[in-house]
Amino acid sequence: MAVATSDSILARSLITDRRSTNFGLKNEVCRGKVVPCRAGGKVKGKGKGRVEVKAAVQIGGLEEVKKAKEEMGLDVVSEEELREKGFLGMRKTKLVCTIGPACCSPQDLEKLALGGMNVARLNMCHNTRDWHRDVIKKINQLNEEKGFCVSVMIDTEGSQIHVLDHGAPSSVKAEEGSTWLFTAQKLEGSPPFTIQANYEGFSEGIEVGDELVIDGGMASFQVIEKVGNDLRCKCTDSGLFLPRAKFSFWRNGKLVARNSELPTLSKKDWADIEFGVSEGVDFIALSFVNDADPVRQLKNYLYMRSSRSTRVLAKVESLESLQKLKEIVEASDGIMVARGDLGVEIPYEQIPTVQEEITHVCREMNKPVIVASQLLESMIEYPTPTRAEVADVSEAVRQYADALMLSGESAIGPYGQKALSILQMASSRMELWSREENRQSILHQRRLGVSLPDRIAEQICNCAVEMANNLGVDAIFVYTKHGQMASLLSRNRPYPPIFAFTSDNGTRMALNLQWGVIPLLVELSDDDVEANISTTIELIRRKGLLKPGDVVMVVSDLTPTHINSTAFQSIQVKTVV
Repeated sequence: MAVATSDSILARSLITDRRSTNFGLKNEVCRGKVVPCRAGGKVKGKGKGRVEVKAAVQIGGLEEVKKAKEEMGLDVVSEEELREKGFLGMRKTKLVCTIGPACCSPQDLEKLALGGMNVARLNMCHNTRDWHRDVIKKINQLNEEKGFCVSVMIDTEGSQIHVLDHGAPSSVKAEEGSTWLFTAQKLEGSPPFTIQANYEGFSEGIEVGDELVIDGGMASFQVIEKVGNDLRCKCTDSGLFLPRAKFSFWRNGKLVARNSELPTLSKKDWADIEFGVSEGVDFIALSFVNDADPVRQLKNYLYMRSSRSTRVLAKVESLESLQKLKEIVEASDGIMVARGDLGVEIPYEQIPTVQEEITHVCREMNKPVIVASQLLESMIEYPTPTRAEVADVSEAVRQYADALMLSGESAIGPYGQKALSILQMASSRMELWSREENRQSILHQRRLGVSLPDRIAEQICNCAVEMANNLGVDAIFVYTKHGQMASLLSRNRPYPPIFAFTSDNGTRMALNLQWGVIPLLVELSDDDVEANISTTIELIRRKGLLKPGDVVMVVSDLTPTHINSTAFQSIQVKTVV
């Protein structure tokens, strides 16, 4: 945002006076240009220090509308949802699906996309790079050929000290009373009752009688014998043993500390990151982040290496990461709450409050947050979830998490599409209930901007959401290059959906993770905000998605290239005729 003086900033920033929000919608459009009038609202003063409120206007009967692109840039799922449910019925919580052998075919991926998958997650712990490359290719084809908008995330494996593998392609059942050998020796195939640890020192400091817990409680074992570096263990709690499972040791009810000098990013992680950059992935989720340093290191590498702006998410899954939560959130582009691994390191009863605290901190600092792990865990085996799982999902939605994530439910379970539909239904219902009960969370705003232009953009978005809620507008339209104002609007969790128009595809795919944001890829003018507004509204109106009487709020952060260009930071309210 290049502005010469504070006077010009105030003149260009068209923000609302909170005492004058009763706008009349009786204005005209003359020769394709907006003609503002006063109808209930006031324009305050003239000259130095002026702050304007732009009155509502009507859109319709334009003499000329710029020739539109053949495609509007709205994905087919959002378009269908808008037709079926209307603006206020659109789901705002985003959905992430882990892709695995159960859902990697083109047909299954398309069904997930139709079911509302916004982001496809690829766990680099599993499968080969060729397999992942093939999945990315299929997702790109769906986006390009069938009009979907599904972003791609890779999830790094992280430190090997926490990983075990039984060698089988799918889950193995551990029965109570059975005896298993845990070893760091390289194995051929998948010998029965034998588990390979991926770190030679996995048993250092472990004693007979210690408890070995798999994936936060999926199954439990007791160490009955230690032979060299190997452990012989007896299953005490039967359960599923997934491929590449995480494990921890406990003694007398306390977690056994594991001292390791292994870096957060291993050589394999760096190779996977290079693979992800070459394939153009949109997000990289970084595992076992204990402080902000590896996040900064990876972001610096991506900045130097990649022409696209790949976003870095930090996974909060350890006690150390909780202790340095704010610095990790500040350094990253978003957070994933890995509740399964986190639940191994803190008492069960603390998980709900910790989840809410992480969600609140992320929203305060304007970073998207994904609630992950065990949302519908029972659906790995069964076609219906438990009622407690549905309540858990609803609570995450009530906390205004940006996104919910399926892991094994979609990757290896036979009911992945049904699990996704349950997330979709539960989140939509809870969003509707929250709105009906007027339970929009009040956020004690933490000032984010440092420069004056950034602080003005922040205040414009805060005021815009308050206006949108008070006026009952149908939608918020934001025109953005890098997504910052769309993100600031999302932070305030407005009632109407946010349609983010951008000419940058990287921005579009990144906004796919933001609560309530529907990103659209369109050609925008840096110099003529009114042309952008007229063109995009007409595009949507032609599709039959806007009807007479619909009211939209318009916000823009595009920087004009000419000093005499029209206002670029503004709030406008428009109605369709």
